[in-house]
Amino acid sequence: MYSNKKTSNAKSIMIIGGVIGIVAASLFAYLMFYTSPVHVEERVRVVANTDKGCIVETIDGHAINIGPCDAQPDQYIIASIDQKIKERAMLMNPTQ
Repeated sequence: MYSNKKTSNAKSIMIIGGVIGIVAASLFAYLMFYTSPVHVEERVRVVANTDKGCIVETIDGHAINIGPCDAQPDQYIIASIDQKIKERAMLMNPTQ
């Protein structure tokens, strides 16, 4: 009788551990997909050149910091833009 209770507890612990492992793996996979960058070359207009990098405006109106650049305001350049930043901005402000 004592042996059956011990194996029952072990099975319960293994099931709980398996469920926790599956949930953790699913969460990790979701976060990696959501936060991993998708860079696309895009023609953008430089809004400002600051100490922290160039602020550019994309064709669809998103302001993004692309890092250091040598461009002047109102100049058009080709820059690598992370599309996930634009997707998250649209989710935060759905009125655009």
